[in-house]
Amino acid sequence: MVRVGFLLFDGFSNMVLSCLLEPLRAVRDQAGIDIRWQVLTPEGGPVRSSSGLAVAPDGAAAGAYDLLIVVAGYGYRDHAAGAGLRRVSSLSRQSRIVVGADSGAWLIAAAGLLDGQRATLHWSLLTEFAEGFPDIQVDGTPYVMQGRVWSCGGAASALDLMLAFIAERFGQANAFIASSMFLHDADRQQGGASGLGLPRKGTARLRQAMNLMIETIEDPLPLPRIAARTGVSLSKLDRLFRAEVGMAPGRYFQMLRLSQARELAASTELDLREIALRCGYADAPALSKAFRRAYGHPIRQDRRPRP
Repeated sequence: MVRVGFLLFDGFSNMVLSCLLEPLRAVRDQAGIDIRWQVLTPEGGPVRSSSGLAVAPDGAAAGAYDLLIVVAGYGYRDHAAGAGLRRVSSLSRQSRIVVGADSGAWLIAAAGLLDGQRATLHWSLLTEFAEGFPDIQVDGTPYVMQGRVWSCGGAASALDLMLAFIAERFGQANAFIASSMFLHDADRQQGGASGLGLPRKGTARLRQAMNLMIETIEDPLPLPRIAARTGVSLSKLDRLFRAEVGMAPGRYFQMLRLSQARELAASTELDLREIALRCGYADAPALSKAFRRAYGHPIRQDRRPRP
């Protein structure tokens, strides 16, 4: 079991919270991993997000957390001088890893947990953060995972950090599961949308290759043809995927097809043969074998309940 505590402060971003929480929810629901989370607040009462939504805590803190994620936004200076700082310090002592998200690193730094370490936070606060905490090495990268105290900036980097954590803790296949909910159809991808498979920092050739894979899920293009149509060699294509996605292109293409198969199994009444054909597999047994090898359980387990 993995236990996660979200310590929310007034002014937190709903989007940052979603990018941290939804990947965990996807892994829990789709991969069957026991992940539990609890919403906490500095003084035990409701807090309001930057958009005015009120969020109530899930009761008192219960034991230790594998991840304590401090999510703060506006008002970080006031939070660092109030009761919230004592709350951060107390919960941090009970947690294996502490994460500061958005302006949350400011509160963690004020609690003395980042002295002599690298850290980042929302890009607009980097200069001010460096001036306020000269003993901390300020890093402009999207996220920092060092030691037991991690940090990230806004929503996009919060998603990147959580996917990196899932890949490290539960494997790349489960990171793909978590990221697949952010994938859009090929037309939207070409219009500039992105998901795990289409990283914002990805090169144009990488995005082109991924779009070709998405467009040809039903009749998968061989990798040499994808490389040729992308304008790179097969070895260059392999290096692009390994460097920017963390897996070989063949593995990525397979996970893309299996993710689509999982979605069809869970959300439609298509039989497995039809799902297999729509995802580029010759028949249901071939799909089932590949799915079990990747996820450790049969695809039938993901079928939605029939009335």
